[in-house]
Amino acid sequence: MSQDWWRHAVIYQVYVRSFADSNGDGVGDLPGIRSRLPHLRDLGVDAVWITPFYASPMADGGYDVADYRAVDPQFGELDDVRELVADAHAAGIRVIVDIVPNHSSDQHAWFQEALAGRGRERYIFREGVGDEPPNDWESVFGGPAWTRVADGSWYLHLFAPEQPDLNWELPEVRAEFRDVLRFWLDLGVDGFRVDVAHGMVKAPGLPDIGHADQLKLLGTEPLPFFDQDGVHEIHREWRAVVDSYPGERVLVAEAWTPSAERTAMYLRPDEMHQAFNFHYLTAEWNFEALRSVIDSSLAAVAPVGAPTTWVLSNHDVQRHVTRYGGGETGVRRARAALALMLALPGSVYLYQGEELGLPEVLDLPDEVLQDPMWERSGHTERGRDGCRVPLPWTATGPSLGFGTGGSWLPQPADWAKLSVETQAGDQDSMLSFYRNALRVRREHPAVGAGLTWVDGPADVLWFERDGVACAVNLSGSVVELPDPGSVLLASSYYGVRDGQLLLPPDTALWWKL
Repeated sequence: MSQDWWRHAVIYQVYVRSFADSNGDGVGDLPGIRSRLPHLRDLGVDAVWITPFYASPMADGGYDVADYRAVDPQFGELDDVRELVADAHAAGIRVIVDIVPNHSSDQHAWFQEALAGRGRERYIFREGVGDEPPNDWESVFGGPAWTRVADGSWYLHLFAPEQPDLNWELPEVRAEFRDVLRFWLDLGVDGFRVDVAHGMVKAPGLPDIGHADQLKLLGTEPLPFFDQDGVHEIHREWRAVVDSYPGERVLVAEAWTPSAERTAMYLRPDEMHQAFNFHYLTAEWNFEALRSVIDSSLAAVAPVGAPTTWVLSNHDVQRHVTRYGGGETGVRRARAALALMLALPGSVYLYQGEELGLPEVLDLPDEVLQDPMWERSGHTERGRDGCRVPLPWTATGPSLGFGTGGSWLPQPADWAKLSVETQAGDQDSMLSFYRNALRVRREHPAVGAGLTWVDGPADVLWFERDGVACAVNLSGSVVELPDPGSVLLASSYYGVRDGQLLLPPDTALWWKL
């Protein structure tokens, strides 16, 4: 496996509960992932990132960890991790696991001790203001970010009440997590995706914010509970740990920040290797938005010598087929978006099911919703379950091949035609396009750091890098380009007339220079 692999890798996210179920209980698990590694190998990815599989009461789908060194029984056991890592490595696929350091579960032994009055300094407990919480912070999931305990004091939880925030000012907390990292590195994992990497340190004094819309990052300043500069000392400690292991293990930050420049601070040479590019993920499908975010993303990481990352979907946002308009329009744009993303310099993240063109499931019955956001918002925010519906592997069966039983969230009946089985034999399918696009990217690696923009027709993104050109038509009509001759990849059908290439709307094309 090559050095600096992470600079240009294609990394596939597995939401473990929804990928593949090996025992028919309706919930995905580690043996299920292991059984489907051939799909990832055939797709052509370099690494897999697996969401939390640790012991958890599942108040937030496993992001509430009760034991950081144990596998939850519904997902398997430690030997399943060892076997999964071994099989993935044999297939040429690295394994990145989630780590959740901002908060633990309220069932974690430390928090249970804190409720009994011992070791409360490991968490953030404060006295209230009369009968009110210590400050005006709100939870990401809705409602106050504080919960009162029996003796009248309050504890902080930026997410659900079942997820108390840890106190990262305490050396014991830092030492514990360094040891947790070593535990999993010793089992052979290739790195960590760090959940809420931007939230581990809070502003001194926990000041009030004083405005209603606390969770939108406005301007260029961090919020008192997100993106505080103190997180960087912790990340440097973690980088020293992973660098002490062979094989170039990596750290990937989930860091929501006000700007690309703030994100780049996480990528200094002694901190994280990568950070998710949420500014790109949230960009609108138009020329101005995409050109701006590509330029700002590349400019921000250049001074720190890091690659940027490109991502279209994950387990926390609406699937991009739906965000891009849904139906045929959404699928067409999603194909073009993949071609554009793969042509850009840096590393790419794929979310399970996007290779099948899965849309967001918008009509899940209220009674099946499990995201804590649904309850915490008083049933006004449906949450993230719509992008977490289990994958369809076959065109038939009780859960379309997900497992021998049902699935923890119901799959739409029309997903049979989107299954891996159905698409694998169709050369025009989304799955075939993904496989072909990743193959072309490997065969024509563009390893340089930058790109050169080319002036072309209005609303056409056109750039060149390392012998390959890419053009994306973001206008509403067919545009003419000089016939490039050697086309490497096309997201949709195109035409040639009188020596001119006719590029339809929402279509991306690669050609060899």
